[in-house]
Amino acid sequence: MIASTSQQSQTPASATPTITKTLHHQIVFIGGGSAGLTTASMLLKKNKSLDIAIIEPSHKQYYQPGWTMTGGGVFQIEDTVREKKDFMPQQATWIADRVVKLDPDRNAVVTKEGILVEYDYLIVCPGIQLDWHLIKGLKDAIGKNGVTSNYAPNYAPYTWELIKNFPGGNALFTFPNTPVKCGGAPQKVMYMADDTFRKLGVSDRTNVMFLTPATKMFAVPEYSAILDKVVAERGIDVKFRHNLKEIKGETKEAVFDIFDDSGAVVDEVTHKYDMIHVAPPQSAPDFIKQSPLAVPGSAYGWVDVDKYTLQHNRYPNVFSLGDASSLPTSKTAAARKQAAIVVENLLAFIASQPLLHKYDGYTCCPLITGYGKTIMAEFDGYNGTVLSSFPLNPVKERWIMWKMKTTGLPWIYWNRMLKGEQFEGDYIKFMQWRQ
Repeated sequence: MIASTSQQSQTPASATPTITKTLHHQIVFIGGGSAGLTTASMLLKKNKSLDIAIIEPSHKQYYQPGWTMTGGGVFQIEDTVREKKDFMPQQATWIADRVVKLDPDRNAVVTKEGILVEYDYLIVCPGIQLDWHLIKGLKDAIGKNGVTSNYAPNYAPYTWELIKNFPGGNALFTFPNTPVKCGGAPQKVMYMADDTFRKLGVSDRTNVMFLTPATKMFAVPEYSAILDKVVAERGIDVKFRHNLKEIKGETKEAVFDIFDDSGAVVDEVTHKYDMIHVAPPQSAPDFIKQSPLAVPGSAYGWVDVDKYTLQHNRYPNVFSLGDASSLPTSKTAAARKQAAIVVENLLAFIASQPLLHKYDGYTCCPLITGYGKTIMAEFDGYNGTVLSSFPLNPVKERWIMWKMKTTGLPWIYWNRMLKGEQFEGDYIKFMQWRQ
């Protein structure tokens, strides 16, 4: 769940502001979140003379995986946020504004405040857009009367309020019919909630349900099999091929479409809830959807890049990584390895050399299956094969991986990743578990 969400734009393409200033930089980043800060820091470690500008409106930097921990009562929301200025590379120019228009044919972008920023090279990593509006009634219902989501910092504390005070009833956890950042997040909070319900003594009068459009618990078979056992042991009621389409806040009802094997809607069903955790539909920010950089004909609007080199398929001086890219892998912690590929290939491109570095689809999703238990689900997202950066079989619930999730990974994020340090797994390659 690592990404910037601050470049999300609801400004239509027709509302391009009047240009008040023109700037030029050698390398321009759209997005100064996790992917942007990491990549910029790595570039400047390679060459301090690079002229880099980072367009990023938010003055806060969030450790977004911490929102799940906040919703489970492990972290406070304050534990997940720091000042952006403390992580912005000193050699970079920070443009505290948001992009509203991309003009790759002119090698330029336009900001909300009317700044035309021209570039030689562009790196697009604005994070993902949360499309709350695609679920009818959700925007009005969320944050009160039992409706919550860990996908935003203003709602994650409410998740824990609901869980720790739950008197019993129907507790629903949903997954949308779109790609999402941190696809394991809706399950993680569910397992912590179930643990808490048992501790509170309300589990015998509680029905925990997981409703998803998918047909299995996880994309990688080995991890899916262990999660099948987890939900079976806990007695969680899993509903596959179910997609949330409406929240009726007044009556505390959730309406779902039901799909057949072909993905066609064949029915709908309504479930009453006493609490519901919603993972909203997600897509690339609107300003990318409305631009030539988007995958042609795609409703999601991802930046159209080569899955190995991360170079744009039609604009060679453009690269993209992180949640807004079209890379066909899970959108969870992938930017950690993608950043190094962008750095090496961009520097090669600037030097008119071939792009030899290839991203292998590496992804990591620490799957919390209860307090004190985590599956460190590392995998090759392109081939669906199990990987591990540790000398341990990853297809197992482990206490040590819970400690890594709650202590090790946050420390690495703030002290190494955002500062452009090498991926930690590279140091212990000789020890890594092999299937």
